[in-house]
Amino acid sequence: MNIIYNDTKKDLPVEQLHHLFLTAGWSSEDIPEDWLQKFNIPFINSTIVISAWDNEHLVGVVRVLSDKLGRSIIYDLVVEPKYKGKGIGTELVKRCIAHYPNSEWLVGCLKDVASFYEKVGFQTDKNTEVFLSIPSIYQ
Repeated sequence: MNIIYNDTKKDLPVEQLHHLFLTAGWSSEDIPEDWLQKFNIPFINSTIVISAWDNEHLVGVVRVLSDKLGRSIIYDLVVEPKYKGKGIGTELVKRCIAHYPNSEWLVGCLKDVASFYEKVGFQTDKNTEVFLSIPSIYQ
């Protein structure tokens, strides 16, 4: 397996991106067609997008929103389940941080994946006990 990483392409193929989210359990097959056609818009509009490819097959992706100086936030780190445990997620995160190594890095995640981020250097913020949100119409 020879994984190639790309940190310049943001306009990822919609079908492959959606398939990746499907295999990870982050999407469903019955999303509205207009949303499916725009599935890559959040990536196009992100500061950083790093994708992982096995030949022409998208196997992992992460996107970042950043002010490029003081704060950077990781969104949508997804690795196809059959490629998990091979260091792809770790490499995606390390490549993100390399773009802005002096930035504060944040990530919101479920408790069951927090240990992954701790292994790559994130720390639980003892001052933050609440993560608030307003769901989108697509959730």
